[in-house]
Amino acid sequence: MDLARLRTLRELAVRGTMAAVAEALLVSPSAVSQQIALLEGEMGTALVERRGRGVVLTLAGARLAEHAGAVIAILEEARTDLAAMRREVAGELRVAAFPSVAASLIPHAIRSASARYPALRISFEELEPAEGLAALRAWQADIAIVDDLTTAGPADGRIELAHLLDDTLHVMLPRGHPLAARPFVGLGDLRGEPFALDNASRDYAAVVVRACREAGFEPVVNGRCEGFEVVRALTAAGCSISVQPGLRATGDDAEIRFRELRPAMTRCISAAYRRGEARHPAVGAFLAALNDVVGAARREERLPTPGPPGPATAPTASGR
Repeated sequence: MDLARLRTLRELAVRGTMAAVAEALLVSPSAVSQQIALLEGEMGTALVERRGRGVVLTLAGARLAEHAGAVIAILEEARTDLAAMRREVAGELRVAAFPSVAASLIPHAIRSASARYPALRISFEELEPAEGLAALRAWQADIAIVDDLTTAGPADGRIELAHLLDDTLHVMLPRGHPLAARPFVGLGDLRGEPFALDNASRDYAAVVVRACREAGFEPVVNGRCEGFEVVRALTAAGCSISVQPGLRATGDDAEIRFRELRPAMTRCISAAYRRGEARHPAVGAFLAALNDVVGAARREERLPTPGPPGPATAPTASGR
């Protein structure tokens, strides 16, 4: 059996659509269909069937995808074993992270690890936490940065987490906003305020909307943006307010004020990797670089230190 075709089938089982598989593998959807068709010919049975405009795996396809996952896992474990035996930090390491971490921590970690280990090639992809976990499971990433606010976390035992930091959410306000004079702001204080949401991070935006609803009001959204830059511009101009991660709250400036939410909304940010791969020299080296960067940022006060929680904690993606 052709390993590339098995990997394509496994990707389809994880990602669900031909288009998503094509995007992950950097090929065209027709190339994905061709790989599946060749594998069906090799196996002598149908592996997918049409459902409306999409496809689903047949029973045989689902079973073969399970075996493909096991085979690929064994090969990855062999790669890790050999790398651990060599104790050489080299080769390619694929890292995924969501925007606020990607902007504040990842560049420093890549620079540090690359300077220390010149033979290590680090590639980065910006992915939301759920997408990063999917990339890990599909062997498209080696480390994914995730949080417990937008994802329930891995539950299948194949993924391990290493805690990096806790991040407390802040309200981002125009400089002259009345709430900017307060040391803290409650969600209820934002009733009737015009919100700008970053829809490039849809899961995070959904968390903010859900938290407002649980605080007893429907947020008035006057800005649906595809990135933090526009959210910030709307806020600076006095058009909107926003709720942003603490990683974005690097201090007040001439246009913007950040105020911590009370009761606190805090998320736990972790590095996720496949079980057992922390012993891979490249994975271990990058995890160490990440922790060094977090520690240095704390010492230099480039990361806000979470204050004491209020009388209640915020809801998470699991509904708490």
